[in-house]
Parts: sequence; C-alpha cells; structure tokens
Amino acid sequence: MILVKALTLGLVLTAAAQGALAHDYTAGPLAIAPPWARATPPGAPVAGGYVTITNTGTESDRLLGGSSGAAEAVEIHESTMTDGVARMRPVENGVAIAPGEALELQPGAAHIMFVDPAEPLKDGGRFSATLTFEKAGDVAVEFAIVPMGATPEAPQNHEGHGAAASQ
Repeated sequence: MILVKALTLGLVLTAAAQGALAHDYTAGPLAIAPPWARATPPGAPVAGGYVTITNTGTESDRLLGGSSGAAEAVEIHESTMTDGVARMRPVENGVAIAPGEALELQPGAAHIMFVDPAEPLKDGGRFSATLTFEKAGDVAVEFAIVPMGATPEAPQNHEGHGAAASQ
C-alpha cells in the first residue's frame, strides 16, 4: 500500500515537473512554443532568444519586439551571409506571421536579440520577457536557458510547419 502511494506521488510529481518545463503560450490565434535562450559568458553584450510562433488565424500579425527586465532592449534581428561575411541587423517594422504559417526564430536566422543583458544567462535558469505583436498585443513569456551551443530537446516547430519570416 505504501509502495503504491509512493509510486503514485512520484508519477504526480514527475507530471508536474514536466508541465513546469513546457511553457506553451497563446495570444488570440497565435500559438507560441516554449521560448529558449542560450547561456552566455560573463560580459556578453547580447544574448539570443528563440521561439516558434504559429498563426492559426485568418489574418497576418507581426512580431514587433518586446521588453524584459533581463536586458536593456529586446529587438528582432536577422542574420544574413554576404560574400562569406555573416551580418546581423535589427529588422525594421518587425516580422510578419502569415495566416496558417509559422515563424521560426532560431540560431543563424531571424531571432530575438537581448541587448545589454543585466547579468549573464546561466544554464538551467529562466527569465521573463514580453513579446509585442501588432495585433495580439503584449504577451508575457518565460525563456528557459540551455547550455551554450545547445538547442532544446523538444522540437521547436509545431507539426512540421515551415519558417515564414517575411518583412
């Protein structure tokens, strides 16, 4: 009897812990997969944030930027390669998310840039941020921090939707 109760309690706690690790968000027709960021070394002037946002609605929306107490500024950036040189720049007017499409913000592509982090991002930690959308408004989210160079174990694309980064 005690063993059954202990096993039941263990299963409940495991399920609760898994639920605590998976933070999907919604804002109207937007489905926001768990946001994540990579750990940074001390003194890093920027940190990257990544997420997949799926628009299940019938109208486009636009990710404009955001805010966070963890950084001086939160911007949407794009990475491009020109003549073998990688360049990164802020995206003016945000990034569109067309109806039925997914926007994949990921390393080496469009991403969220946390400018002048308040402190280094540490593996296993979390920090709060607000994503700002043109139509859906402000959405409070929490970024999970993974080791430098890593990606989360869970796939970041919802059911195989492709990237839809357009300006």
